[in-house]
Amino acid sequence: MTAYDDLMAFQRDTEALAQVAGRLGWDQETVMPRGAAPQRAEEMAAMESVLHARRIEPRIADWLAQIEPAALDAVGQANLRHIKRDFDRATRVPADLAARIARVTSAAQGTWAEARAADDFAAFAPTLKEVIALKREEGAALAEGRGIGIYDAMLEDYEPGTTAADLEAMFGALRPKLSELRAAVREAEAPPVLEGVFDEAAQMTLTAKLARRFGYDLATGRIDKAVHPFSSGSGLDVRITTRTNALDPFNCFYSTVHEVGHAAYEQGIDSAYLLTPLGRGASMGVHESQSRIYENQIGRSRAFTGWLFGEMTAVYGDFGVPDAETFYRIVNRVSDGFIRTEADELQYNLHVLLRFDLERALMSGDLQVDGLEASWNDLFEADFGYPVDRPSNGVLQDVHWSVGLLGYFPTYSLGNVYAGCLHEALREAVPDLDEALARGDTSAATGWLRENVQKHGGLYEPREVITRACGKPPTEAPLLTYLENKFTELYGI
Repeated sequence: MTAYDDLMAFQRDTEALAQVAGRLGWDQETVMPRGAAPQRAEEMAAMESVLHARRIEPRIADWLAQIEPAALDAVGQANLRHIKRDFDRATRVPADLAARIARVTSAAQGTWAEARAADDFAAFAPTLKEVIALKREEGAALAEGRGIGIYDAMLEDYEPGTTAADLEAMFGALRPKLSELRAAVREAEAPPVLEGVFDEAAQMTLTAKLARRFGYDLATGRIDKAVHPFSSGSGLDVRITTRTNALDPFNCFYSTVHEVGHAAYEQGIDSAYLLTPLGRGASMGVHESQSRIYENQIGRSRAFTGWLFGEMTAVYGDFGVPDAETFYRIVNRVSDGFIRTEADELQYNLHVLLRFDLERALMSGDLQVDGLEASWNDLFEADFGYPVDRPSNGVLQDVHWSVGLLGYFPTYSLGNVYAGCLHEALREAVPDLDEALARGDTSAATGWLRENVQKHGGLYEPREVITRACGKPPTEAPLLTYLENKFTELYGI
């Protein structure tokens, strides 16, 4: 066996163990008994210690030194790129720090959930201080000697090749135009709202049908309920969660479609990459592009909502919406609200930009945890024009900071930007797409995405994935054009 063969055999075992650790996280969020949290924290910390030891295994450096990259094909070179990047990162983070982060963030999930339920940020603040302190320590270790800031070092975990300066420029172009369009929409006559009570068991039945319509393979996946919808796993075990609300079935349906976008990406990766560094998505931004284009440009299109209207009528009978056009307008209604995951397309990115500003300040030390709730509330009122009513609708609504995902939030908006670019290219490639969507047939869209984005997994760098699929580098322009056209027509402004 060659050094490359030895390296890849070792890496496959590491990838398999990482999947086991991920399954522990899935279990914790879905079916784990609440009383098991302290033990689960220790289990997660133990798994992280094992994984960290493998990631800094001295033999990796020896194997890398023996391998001649030019002798490898494109797949081998891409595997090497990922392994070198991960090895460099892992060797910069002390093992005891990695274990402390795993232990604290595992326990913090339960503390956050309890504080959220009680609307008590003060109950969560001490734990969040621990998380932020540990992540600052980690960021400093990752940035040391490289001439980059702590936040840029954290971004590399989720979007390699992107810096805070890149995001500031992109978001700086998005924010004023979104705010202007939002203000115009709020002055226009709003569509009606959906009213009624919608059986939650029936929601789960219909949501499973939606998942299959969007290509989710339930032979290698499953749908469960959780407080915060998420997708977990890769390869042959890719699971999603959703949530139900008797008064708001769209929450369930579109959370599901969103998570199916993530899951379909993982299921669509070339099977030859299973349990290798290429067997997962290129980045969180590219991942989010799949969930957002599934949910919004496809799932909220006039054509597809026409089909969904028929499906809801078949399940619920006359539910108070007279026709498919009214249903389309209701689905795409721009409404005041506090919750990022429930926000409409037009306002969603404003929620993300707020978090981007706050977490950069937390990581730099310009903002302390004790001032976080007040800063959140001030920024929210400035962006949205009304005050936050309670912590669960504000600073406590997201799980991300409790689990240490600093640098993650901006990838949501980056994913929207990528989705805008992909949607423009998709429409050019499949000009009759709406005819299929009106029948509930998403295969032309999902097939194009699988061929041009999903199957490549981690073969290419994030921006290259989008550039290859679209024929040009990504910018915010297609997303802004799409949103302006859609909501100007929908609201008659």
